[in-house]
Amino acid sequence: MQLAQVIGRATTTVRHESMSGVKLLVCEFLGNENQTVGDPVLVVDQLGAGFGDKVMLTSDGKGLGEMLKSDNTPLRWWTLGIID
Repeated sequence: MQLAQVIGRATTTVRHESMSGVKLLVCEFLGNENQTVGDPVLVVDQLGAGFGDKVMLTSDGKGLGEMLKSDNTPLRWWTLGIID
């Protein structure tokens, strides 16, 4: 699990079939001092997170596959929770 901050939404004109109807966010990982660390990542969101929200991300492939009903998805990260 990783702490991250939402910096925007992603839209696509062509999507993999497993991504149909899925909300995509762009997030940056946060370090110990809440500073951004590394490159932004594309995240599946089913919780309703928005710009500026701090979120807990997971890269659990089995959980993502069950959520998207697909074992063959190019996505890796998804929101596990929104931090108050």
